[in-house]
Amino acid sequence: MAKILVVDDEEDLEMLFRQKYRQKIRSGEYEMFFALNGQLALDTLKEHPDMDMILSDINMPVMDGLTLLSNTKEQNPLLKTVIISAYGDMENIRKAMNLGAFDFVTKPVDFQDLEITVEKTLNYINQIKSNIKAIRENDILRMYVDETVLNFMGGKEIESALMENETIVGTVAFVDLCGFTKISENEDPNTVVGLLNEYFDLMVREIIDEKGSVDKFIGDAVMAVYQGPNHLERAISSCIAIRDKMEAIPEYSEATHFKPQVSIGINSGEMVSGNIGSKSLKRLDYTVIGDTVNVAARLQAKANPGQILIMEHCQTQIPDKFAFNRIGEMALKNKANPVTVYEVSK
Repeated sequence: MAKILVVDDEEDLEMLFRQKYRQKIRSGEYEMFFALNGQLALDTLKEHPDMDMILSDINMPVMDGLTLLSNTKEQNPLLKTVIISAYGDMENIRKAMNLGAFDFVTKPVDFQDLEITVEKTLNYINQIKSNIKAIRENDILRMYVDETVLNFMGGKEIESALMENETIVGTVAFVDLCGFTKISENEDPNTVVGLLNEYFDLMVREIIDEKGSVDKFIGDAVMAVYQGPNHLERAISSCIAIRDKMEAIPEYSEATHFKPQVSIGINSGEMVSGNIGSKSLKRLDYTVIGDTVNVAARLQAKANPGQILIMEHCQTQIPDKFAFNRIGEMALKNKANPVTVYEVSK
């Protein structure tokens, strides 16, 4: 329902408008309000701040239409005003338009022409509202969906691309917050979630700084993916920064003796990138899967607090970029043979 405020000092104008627009009023398309001057119009706007448009005369007692126009423009930029006046000279039209009038209609009113003007104005207002809603929804979406997914959504025909996948080469890292269950068991839920988000925010900033993308949050862990030039080097750099910054945070409380530390597993190689999930449930996850991802997760599970583990083939790619300690052979779940693992020391 469109809310329209008619402002004119001619009292019989209300009856005329109600008669001319009776069908739209009865059907619920329009709800019309009336005021005899600009001041009464402002009072009406206070009671109905969701008013869509104003149809206003210029010459009125107490407050004229141009003064009303300047006041409403400051209070509500979305509210559009159409000036209806017998003084349709260029000077008045320019004054009204400069003050923000959406359109200008001359008296005597041609109601067929006025209806076209009203519909045009309401269509414009609805389009602006839709744009604002889309912007807000997009901003909210960005809080829940990684930039990589948004780029995917904008770059392809979604319906035809939903089940497509591709093989990529990159690095995946799993970063787990060690011992966080101590906090969960002893603090209220709001404190737990707030603290976890604070730690996650620290991790995410370091991932983004190295042009990585957060694939997902898994309980109190983060899965990050790095692609492009030097993806392995950038992944290790961000993980070292996360580890060092976490270790610099003091003990949370004497009651729990919880001090934030992370255990990290990193692996590099081929992985499948695509939408995983159920079309029937309408729930998909744009992610990466494969042996490279599984091994990174297994390495994280084996890592001690403050430890970053990588595979030998990763260490040999960048032997001089970081300091490594050879851990030795390690048995990983679903791996037939033990694998050689290195620790990133700095």
